[in-house]
Amino acid sequence: MRVLLASPESEVWTSRKHIPLGLGYLASVLRENGHQVGIYDAAIEDETVETIIRRGSYELIGITAVTPLIVDAWNMARKAKALGLTTVLGGPHLTLMPEESLSAEHPEVDYVIQGEAEESIIEFVNALEGRYPMELVHGLHWRNGDEITVNAPARLVPNLDDIPYPAHDLFKITRYTNLQPLTDGLDTKARAYTIMTSRGCPYKCTYCSKPITGSTWRPRSVDNVIGEWRWLVQDLKATEIGMTDDIWNLKLDRAKELCRRIIAEGLNTVPWVTVHGMKVNHTDAELFQLMKQAGCKRVGFGVESGDPTILRNVIKKSQSLDQVRNAFKWAREAGLQTMGFFIFGMPQETEETMEKTIQFALELDPDLANFMLATPYPGTEMYDVINKYGNIFANEWEDYAIQSDKARFTMPDYDPELVVKKWKEAYRRFYLYRPKRVWQKVSKKSFWTDLPSTVSNAVRFFIPDKNPTLAKKSA
Repeated sequence: MRVLLASPESEVWTSRKHIPLGLGYLASVLRENGHQVGIYDAAIEDETVETIIRRGSYELIGITAVTPLIVDAWNMARKAKALGLTTVLGGPHLTLMPEESLSAEHPEVDYVIQGEAEESIIEFVNALEGRYPMELVHGLHWRNGDEITVNAPARLVPNLDDIPYPAHDLFKITRYTNLQPLTDGLDTKARAYTIMTSRGCPYKCTYCSKPITGSTWRPRSVDNVIGEWRWLVQDLKATEIGMTDDIWNLKLDRAKELCRRIIAEGLNTVPWVTVHGMKVNHTDAELFQLMKQAGCKRVGFGVESGDPTILRNVIKKSQSLDQVRNAFKWAREAGLQTMGFFIFGMPQETEETMEKTIQFALELDPDLANFMLATPYPGTEMYDVINKYGNIFANEWEDYAIQSDKARFTMPDYDPELVVKKWKEAYRRFYLYRPKRVWQKVSKKSFWTDLPSTVSNAVRFFIPDKNPTLAKKSA
C-alpha cells in the first residue's frame, strides 16, 4: 500500500526545531513490511499536501497530532479525504481523546489508533488490504455501522531493539534548522537529527500525561543505540544530534556506558544535546564529565519550581532543590552549557512561590532559561484537579500550546492575571535586567539577521501588559 505519514503545520508556534521522529519510526516499520511510504511535514514543505498526494498516488494518510495541533490535523484529513484517501489519526491527543475525532463533527476521520503504533500500523494496513481482521487491530477505534468500535488496547513494544531505526533518509533534513537557535543562533545549513534511546518515564509529575510511551521505562540496548548513532554520524553526516528521551539517564550506569561507547567508537566528533530535561536525581559528577568527552555540548534540566512545597506536593517532581543545584554545578564543572525549564502558574501558586522560582533561576543562572505557563493537558492529574476545584477557560485546543502567553485556568485563591505578570517578569529579570545577558543576545549575528522575530519576542516577553491576556473563556 502507498502510505503518506504527515504532521500538520502549526500556527501556534513559529518554527519546528527538529524532525517528527515518531513518523520516522512508523515509516521504517511500514517499509520493512513491503509498503511504499512518504513523509510530509507541513512545517518545512513548500508544496501543499494535496500536491504531494496527487503526485505520489497515495491511498492512505496517517496524521499525527499533539493537542494544540488537532484542529490542523482535522483540516489536513479533510483535504486528504476529499482526494479519496483513507484517513487515520494518531499521536498524543488521539491517545487521550480518541472518540472525539470519530464524532459526527469529523466525517473526515475514518480511523484512530490509540497508543504506541509500530505494531498496530502494520496490523491496520494489512486489515485494509483484507489480510487481517479489522477487529483484531490493537488500539484501533473505528466506525462499525452507526457505532464506534473500540478494539483491544495497543501493546507497548517490550523490546525496542526490535524496531528498525527511524527512516531518517525520508526527511528533507536540509529544510530544518539547528535544534536550539535561541542559544546557538540560527543555522539554516544544519543537519540536525534526533535520537531516542529509551521510552517512558516512571515518575508521576502532575502536569505530564505520557499518553504514548507510558510509565514503564524501556531502554534500548547500548549496542542498538550506538548502531544508530554511527549511522547518523558517518552515513547521514549529522552536524548535531538531539537526544529526545523523557529520561535517558534513569539508569546511571547505562548512561555512563553509552557515553563511554560513543567515545570508544570515535563518534564524539558530532556535538549533541539533551532536548528535554534530564532528571537531576539520576546524575553525578562523573556522568557529566563523560558526557562532555562524548561530545555533549549542552544539557537541560526540568527544574520547574524554586518553591519546595510546590515542587513536592503540587508538581510531585521527586527531586530536591539541592539535587538541582548539584546537577547544575557538576555540568558547569564539566564544561557543559546548561538549560533550565521552569513552570509558572501551577495550582496553589502565589506571588511568593513564583518569586522563589525567579530567584532560583537567577541563582542557577543557566545559559538558557525557558519559563513556561502551566498547561492543564487532558489525561494529567493537573487537569483533573482543576476540573474538580476550578475552571479551565482555554476552550480551543490551540490555547493549550506551552508557547502561548495566555493563562488557561482559575481556581480559588489563584490569580491567572498575576501568573502571566510574573511569567513576563521572569523573562525581564533573567534576560533584560542583567548586562551580561543583554550582551550575549545582541552580540549574536542572528539577533540582527532575524530582527522581526527578535522584536516580536521582546514585545511578548519583556513588555508588561496593561491588560493581561487570558485564554478565551468558555461560554
